[in-house]
Amino acid sequence: MTVWDALVGQDEVVVTLEQAAAAAAEIVAGRDVATGAMTHAWLFTGPAGSGRSVAARALAAALQCERLPRGCGECSGCRSVLAGSHPDVHSVVPEGLSISVAEARAVVSGAARRPQLGHWQVVVIEDADRLTEQAANALLKAIEEPSDRTVFLLCVPSLHPDDVSLTIRSRCRLVAVRTPPADAVAAVLRASGVDDETATWAAAAGQGHVGRARRLARDEEARTRRAAVLSIPASLTSLRACLAAADQLVSAAEAEANAMKAELDGAETAAMTVALGGGGTGKGAAAAARGSAGVLKDLEKRQKSRATRAQRDALDRALVDLAAFYRDVLLVHAGAAVAPAHPDLHDDVRTVALRVPPAGVLQRLDAVLACREALDLNVKPRIAVEAMTALLRLPS
Repeated sequence: MTVWDALVGQDEVVVTLEQAAAAAAEIVAGRDVATGAMTHAWLFTGPAGSGRSVAARALAAALQCERLPRGCGECSGCRSVLAGSHPDVHSVVPEGLSISVAEARAVVSGAARRPQLGHWQVVVIEDADRLTEQAANALLKAIEEPSDRTVFLLCVPSLHPDDVSLTIRSRCRLVAVRTPPADAVAAVLRASGVDDETATWAAAAGQGHVGRARRLARDEEARTRRAAVLSIPASLTSLRACLAAADQLVSAAEAEANAMKAELDGAETAAMTVALGGGGTGKGAAAAARGSAGVLKDLEKRQKSRATRAQRDALDRALVDLAAFYRDVLLVHAGAAVAPAHPDLHDDVRTVALRVPPAGVLQRLDAVLACREALDLNVKPRIAVEAMTALLRLPS
């Protein structure tokens, strides 16, 4: 099994990355390669769940592979990269709302060194659209003046200037990762032991998001949350129902974020306290305790930011499901022979289609998308969601 097998429905991308890995092997061997076959900066674009970060990690593993052809998936280089333990591959995975300039500078500084174990120093920045302006500037300087054996792999949703600056974009080779087709996702689920019926349903309901399809196929709680969200459109018969639905969405997202917070924060704080000398005795321990206040406060700030991000992400998943629901309503109006995103919600979809004309459905789709944009702009979740559900109300 090679590192490329994890790229679902991305045949063209695999060919491009295999060629790059082969060219990188030639460079390591001291041989000349065709101009552009391998470059020091790559920009992977694609919607959430399409596999852009999977593609970046696959290329990172192939660059450190110890066998030919590169990307065998079996050598220690490939395995350590995929496990996240390779000393020459640095991953930046934002847990909070943004990637700070301090984080960017730290990873850029480390990447400037010569490789310790592998062939290249590789920096993988997932969700590079979350770089602050100062962080993006720090990264840009490194991309403009790269070390000989340093490769930057950036992942962003799109090429829109809000997601990646034009200057960074112009210095990277672009790799467009498309949403994988449902049949390819279903095949992956079947290969992992999911029965055929569940795999087909989860692949459609996951809307091309491989990770989400896996959760829906295996996690009863995820299926319950999805059902609760998708019961909302047909239930919005009054303003009271709209406000109740908004409260349900926000409360569910808060509960999910709080569950993650309870699971992670306590252990992190305890580990940090011990590392700073907490629990010790004597003058040294007392001095360490006084000096640790700022560190613990910074940790608390990061944990709060991570919880906020988790809540926003949970809400965004719900909004994507709602948008797909109204897309299914449009399909009913058009009589299109296109597979619905939510085949198990056929009755609710028809109920809404009977009460809302096509123009009204488009208005409701706009309301869902406007809510997503409002959340990106840091509007209070409850305010944004209440405004949306009021616009989704069914006509009398």
